[in-house]
Amino acid sequence: MRLHRLIGILLLVESRGKMKASDLAAALETSVRSIYRDIDVLAEAGIPMISAPGPSGGISLMEGYTVNLRQLHGDEMIQLYLTGMGFQSGRNSESGLKLRNALLKLEKSLPAAYQEDIRKAQNVFYFDDTPWWTEQNAVPCLETLRAALWKSQKISVQYRKVNTEISSRLLLPYGLVVKQGDWYLVAYCEEAGGMRTFKCERFEAVQLLEEEYGIPMEFSLEKYWSSGEESFKQSRRAEEHYPVILRIEKGKQELVNRLEVIHRGEEEGFLVLTVNMYSYENACLKALALLTDTEILEPFLLREYIKEKVTALQHKYL
Repeated sequence: MRLHRLIGILLLVESRGKMKASDLAAALETSVRSIYRDIDVLAEAGIPMISAPGPSGGISLMEGYTVNLRQLHGDEMIQLYLTGMGFQSGRNSESGLKLRNALLKLEKSLPAAYQEDIRKAQNVFYFDDTPWWTEQNAVPCLETLRAALWKSQKISVQYRKVNTEISSRLLLPYGLVVKQGDWYLVAYCEEAGGMRTFKCERFEAVQLLEEEYGIPMEFSLEKYWSSGEESFKQSRRAEEHYPVILRIEKGKQELVNRLEVIHRGEEEGFLVLTVNMYSYENACLKALALLTDTEILEPFLLREYIKEKVTALQHKYL
């Protein structure tokens, strides 16, 4: 979207002082020709952009001119950066408030023509990140985790394992990763003596400690996550294991493809599948959605839960 590029050019040039057109194009994932066209648009809007040739040249603002982007605080600028990367903040969270404040300041600094575009965008686009049928997992300690990571402060945490046991740990946060809406903390765990990945929604309590630390220069969050993603998935599968046995009519291959099948058997006209549903709570949610096409054979506790729900529905609708 061109408006985003124009804002990006202003942010980058004012924050860095001078940039090559090729560097702007790389940062904004566009062509050098598009950058020069955008510079012309900004100049026509009354923003004094200077383009100097040569090895020490580049694109800059006229000396002494500012579009007031420096009024943005550091935390607000970080929220703009994170949002541009796709990190969504909760509307009522501290980060969400900082983002809205930054956007308000940014809007006021733009020429009138662009403010009209922003108002139109606000009226015709709406982003709703809440799922239809389930609630988003609450991550009550996320702001504290972000603060610890940004300030390089060690944390003392209470962490809930899959088996609901609570453990106390001392962690050195190395990074936060968002995977399909779920937040994960990558941290050095002093108790384990090595790097570990933690699901943020399972932190029961997080306390900032006065002790600071440094992340090793050779550490790359992207490389760590990419190299460990498959082994992490395997460890999650092993740790979050809740087998459920289902009887499904043959011919329901589309349904079978959506399940994580551990074992496959057959009866006359039926498939008997053992699938992993990770936890009892997750199985309860999924089993209700499968009722019309499957029969749950085991475990007994899950069958009893379904019976109670079906009985309650019968009383309500008969």
